[in-house]
Amino acid sequence: MNVLLVVAKAPVPGLAKTRLCPPASPTQAARIAAAALLDTLAAVRATPSTIPVLAYTGRFADAEHGAELTAALAGWHLLPQRGDTFADRLANAHSDTAAAFPGRPVLQIGMDTPQIRPPLLTTALERLADHEAVFGPALDGGWWALGLRDPAGARVLRDVPMSTDDTGRRTRAALRGHGTDPAILPVQRDVDDWPAALAVAIDLPGTRFADAVESVAGHLSNGRLR
Repeated sequence: MNVLLVVAKAPVPGLAKTRLCPPASPTQAARIAAAALLDTLAAVRATPSTIPVLAYTGRFADAEHGAELTAALAGWHLLPQRGDTFADRLANAHSDTAAAFPGRPVLQIGMDTPQIRPPLLTTALERLADHEAVFGPALDGGWWALGLRDPAGARVLRDVPMSTDDTGRRTRAALRGHGTDPAILPVQRDVDDWPAALAVAIDLPGTRFADAVESVAGHLSNGRLR
């Protein structure tokens, strides 16, 4: 079995998806973040032959939809994030996951791609079975997925500046610099700002994420997503 690792923060108002404000309020942004995380957790849970792991930061007791998130995480292996920087927390999440599940490949994603579904995750895991690593680039220059047959390879992330428009390029260069040439997964759009939230929500009718975005968009346009 493979490990599917989700790295996420508790969707607390004022701390989650702040780049959606405005037009969203801090509470609305946190509700959108919660919806994105719930859709992501459901996709991971529905992916066969995997062990679900969440590396988290923040208090779910203070989060929007905290009770629903807590219920959705029943049966997950939970790991608190460690580190002063996001790069350190990512590297440590891989390290802690490897310690909990030694010898198993790890595919890591975040909570910014609620459009991810089990078929894509399954494809990524199948490619990881044939390659030492897989890498999912994002439209904004970052990345949405990193899979490693040897999770110790994630230590290279400590030297990569995160949340920049060339984080993806630098991550791939760091991997190659340590002898790992990852197979490339399909490009995805991260939900980091309001235009991205709208673009992703339009393609996800009937999901928690689309409903949360529409609750804000409807007030702005006096209508529905379109």
